[in-house]
Amino acid sequence: QVSLAESGGGLVQAGGSLRLSCAASGCTFRSCVMGWFRQSPGKEREFVAASKWGGGITYYTFYSEPVKGRFTISRDNAKNTMYLQMNALKPEDTAVYFCAADSSRSRSVSDRDNYDYWGQGTQVTVSS
Repeated sequence: QVSLAESGGGLVQAGGSLRLSCAASGCTFRSCVMGWFRQSPGKEREFVAASKWGGGITYYTFYSEPVKGRFTISRDNAKNTMYLQMNALKPEDTAVYFCAADSSRSRSVSDRDNYDYWGQGTQVTVSS
């Protein structure tokens, strides 16, 4: 059974930073593709970032265009915890952020339909 729990959301001014955490159980970073998604009111849940084991010590990271260069996905294998460091935040980054796991390690890391486990979400609000 896979369980995901996000933390670290909050209110921040534009240009500020936040770090989200996702504590995972039942799924390691080698056995699952781990991703971050976000959803704003009235919008569909969209891909933000993902980490996929590439064999050995290699992990590939993927980012959506709106966050590339500002957000960084990372992990602590010993703690089985994934992070999303968000810098230079903008009001349009305001959303509920979800941690997700794809136990099938699908080819496409940005397709939310490939993820079979989800956290409860954490609110990020960026004020202008």
